[in-house]
Amino acid sequence: MSLSLTYPRVTTVGDFLALLKPRVMSLVIFTGLAGIVAAPGYLHPLTAFTALLCIAVAAGASGCLNMAYDSDIDGLMTRTATRPIPMGHVAREDALTFGWTLSIGAVATMGLFVNFMAAGLLAFTVFFYVVVYTLWLKRRTAQNIVIGGLSGALPPAIGWAAVTGDLSAAPLVLVAIIFMWTPPHFWALSLWRSDDYARAGVPMLPVVKGKAHTRLQILLYTLVLVPLGMAPAALGFAGALYLAAATSIGLWFLWAAIGVVRERDDIKEPAARRLFGVSLVYLTALFAALIAEKLIGLPALSLPLAL
Repeated sequence: MSLSLTYPRVTTVGDFLALLKPRVMSLVIFTGLAGIVAAPGYLHPLTAFTALLCIAVAAGASGCLNMAYDSDIDGLMTRTATRPIPMGHVAREDALTFGWTLSIGAVATMGLFVNFMAAGLLAFTVFFYVVVYTLWLKRRTAQNIVIGGLSGALPPAIGWAAVTGDLSAAPLVLVAIIFMWTPPHFWALSLWRSDDYARAGVPMLPVVKGKAHTRLQILLYTLVLVPLGMAPAALGFAGALYLAAATSIGLWFLWAAIGVVRERDDIKEPAARRLFGVSLVYLTALFAALIAEKLIGLPALSLPLAL
């Protein structure tokens, strides 16, 4: 006769790492790096690493706090039900303590070792994502991801400010690109996850306005995004490599958005899934081209609109 004992699961380091949303964090680090590389002036490599680390930690902390405050609805959605808090792997109170400690530490470190402008922008980013988006907008309006997208759009400006100590039109254009990219990116996701959002009571656009309206909005935002993505070259702080990437990938993005508009209502929403993937490639390629140009030393274009 054998006895089988069941022990409670022990919280692991991996559980806390999962709270940081590493996939989202990687994109934030990448766009923050673009801001550092594109900014005029010199930043000591150790200071640049510190700035990137602070951006990464603050992004992860924001994701952790988002999971903690949204743990009630995460358990109702298929996409998020396996996150550490709904699964019972991490207590909500521990996640809150972890998230706020990392947030304060990241902002303080940025202020002490980089500069106060970058620290202020970083603090505003955390506040906007956690308080404005998560606690206020997400459960109250279908425009949640539109307004709340500002928090995810700011890393290039933070990176730029880490180098220069101030802001100019150039980093704000990069912020605007991510800001306009965010709605079609997340609305594509919400099209095939609309049942999830409806079950959790989250007023995402397909739930509130329907899929046809959401598809049209995706196309309208994309029509603005594609030329906006070319603006860095037109304004004289990006070159031919960037313009080629922005044009080719932008047209691909637009074609994918048109495919979403043509799609009939479907549970699997294949066109929306494709657009979601294309949107990730678009933003990555755009900022990779900008970083590559600066590191290689390719000249910016001299166009009539150049700043």
